[in-house]
Amino acid sequence: MTAIKDAFKQLLKQEGQSVTKVRVAIFEALVGQEPLAMREVVQRAKKVDRASVYRTIDLFERLGIVQRLNTGWKYKVELSDKFAEHHHHLTCVQCGRTIVMNELELESVIEKLAAAHHFKAISHQIELQGLCEVCQRAGKA
Repeated sequence: MTAIKDAFKQLLKQEGQSVTKVRVAIFEALVGQEPLAMREVVQRAKKVDRASVYRTIDLFERLGIVQRLNTGWKYKVELSDKFAEHHHHLTCVQCGRTIVMNELELESVIEKLAAAHHFKAISHQIELQGLCEVCQRAGKA
């Protein structure tokens, strides 16, 4: 985690931002995690007040450190591709569970589509919404 943390600190400095204990604590709360609801970030960033978590996540989003996944009228946050392996999401519209998927075939299709339209993609995020296995079974019961 040291290399990721060092890259995080370097990015903050490049953007003219201070490296604070609060920012480091919130970053560490996100490292290696699936997308988290803000309440989960608050719980994981122990000893950091709720308002500071929201302000810091807002800053992180503006700097490209985190990305937001909208799930209906709510959202979750996770580290961006700068600090985590690129992936996509399956989100259950019933229970809110987010499943991370990393499918190489999907990346290949995206590259082919961009090339076919003479487009240079620099970023993308795909989220499929539906029902997870558990909610599907519950609906059939």
